[in-house]
Amino acid sequence: MKNSNKTWLITGCSSGLGRAFAEEVLAYGYNAVVTSRNPKDIQDIVTDYPETALGLALDVTDKDQITNAVKQAEQKFGGIDVLLNNAGYGFRGAVEEANEQEMHNLFDTNFFGTVHMIQAVLPVMREQRSGTIFNVSSIAGRFSNPASGYYSATKYAIEGMSDALLKEVSPLGIKVIVVEPGAFRTDFAGRSLTGAKKEISDYDETAGKRRKENDETHGTQPGDPKKAAQAIIKIEKEKQPPFRFLMGSDAIEIIQKELKQQMKELEDWKEISLTTDFK
Repeated sequence: MKNSNKTWLITGCSSGLGRAFAEEVLAYGYNAVVTSRNPKDIQDIVTDYPETALGLALDVTDKDQITNAVKQAEQKFGGIDVLLNNAGYGFRGAVEEANEQEMHNLFDTNFFGTVHMIQAVLPVMREQRSGTIFNVSSIAGRFSNPASGYYSATKYAIEGMSDALLKEVSPLGIKVIVVEPGAFRTDFAGRSLTGAKKEISDYDETAGKRRKENDETHGTQPGDPKKAAQAIIKIEKEKQPPFRFLMGSDAIEIIQKELKQQMKELEDWKEISLTTDFK
């Protein structure tokens, strides 16, 4: 029997935005399936909410663990109303520097992990004819910087997939929202950020500078994870939420600038673009 309260399934809750999402969802009074690769990292959250929190081990690259998480969520709460795909990590390295295994590992977690979670939860939401799917992307899903090519590629992939998904599941009563955070004061630029093992000196002034920037800005980011979580809860309740939801003043500023540049480029080259049609 379905619990009358909304149930959220949240991935990547050990720290950062994921932990803030779990804490605020539970504080709001909702049920939450709180997941992490290491359950010890989320035990304190589960202990604080023994009736409404279910803590589970979940590595989004492990399909068996995904299946188990969905099954246990249904058994305890009777359904899943919100899937919040937050699990992921950052990666820095020039396009030439990254090796194939580093690329595959990044995509397995950031993109395919998200896809497999969606595929596992959708049968539940389709049967309910309701639900909300949040896919945490990034402003890096709209543009890229030196050293962020592969990380951005995973986020571009999430955005493209989510756009199609929205159009597929909207008629079934299911909402899809892409979350695009700017810089938040989390461990993302610390323990959640990895880099290519190989470094090429020719990229010292491009990709190399970006690596150093992360070291210098960690701990001073403008975004507040708690306020981000509160905003997500508010957005989820909207009947017609945005498809893309930017988080943070820096995100707004950066994307406004990027869109302006894109429009300028379109206008600058429109005359030649129009010559490619049959006449």
